[in-house]
Amino acid sequence: MKIRRYYAPGAIVFLTQVVYGRQPIFQHPQHLALLRSVLHNVQDHHPYQMIAYVFLPDHFHLLIRPHDGATFSDVMHSLKRNFSLDYKAALGIHGRMRFWQKGFWDHLIRDENDFAHHLDYIHYNPVKHGLVTHPEDWPHSSILAWKK
Repeated sequence: MKIRRYYAPGAIVFLTQVVYGRQPIFQHPQHLALLRSVLHNVQDHHPYQMIAYVFLPDHFHLLIRPHDGATFSDVMHSLKRNFSLDYKAALGIHGRMRFWQKGFWDHLIRDENDFAHHLDYIHYNPVKHGLVTHPEDWPHSSILAWKK
């Protein structure tokens, strides 16, 4: 079955990507730093505004607004491909490997209430997963930028 994606120029989109087998790869600082670096580099080729994020040990959530003709699929495909290549190179892995779960989950933000719900979901996700007691205690999210 083919996934049908809907695009709306200028729209904000909520994205979720999970590591294959829910391996906690991003609990390692060097792998999380690589993810952040690749996300930043993807912006050069597929421009987007990062609105909110959370990186957990085995998955991440983003709230982005692609622009200049880029789509969220462009962003995600570039991110997944380039992270996988850089990860393999850093670890000296040759040949094929499966890093990400197939596909990714997307949701176009419909209105202000939908935006607020997804922003809260992102920031409270570490609490939901039992990683911290308060969202502000999780160092790998955008919550402090939103608390200013």
